Amino acid sequence: MEIEDFIDMLDEISGDIPRAFFKELNGGIVLRPEKKYHPAGIKNDLYIMGEYHVDPRMGRSIFIYYGSFAAIYGYLKRDMLRERVKKTVLHEFTHHFESLAGEKDLEIEDAVKLVKYKQQHLPKES
Repeated sequence: MEIEDFIDMLDEISGDIPRAFFKELNGGIVLRPEKKYHPAGIKNDLYIMGEYHVDPRMGRSIFIYYGSFAAIYGYLKRDMLRERVKKTVLHEFTHHFESLAGEKDLEIEDAVKLVKYKQQHLPKES
């Protein structure tokens, strides 16, 4: 999917989200064209699909990485890709809600998943 079509799809997804979800998300949802690798990835096999950012000057934003989606899910048909993007957007909104509430449950869950990923990629002992 070309980035222009991805933009339209992301606009559709964000249009389906209740306006109340955007409270204090003053930076909105930002589509970044690049793919982004997680620094803990092994051989660049762990992509960041989206991120929630809080910046003291710029405020709160959700970043979605088109390049990461294209690299991992570029083969999917539009409806399947849309579900993956929607899942990521809602995941980042959960980070937003938790940030507003002073909670970190999803952050902890993400950290646990990262530990499991690292354990799966440890060299096997002979």
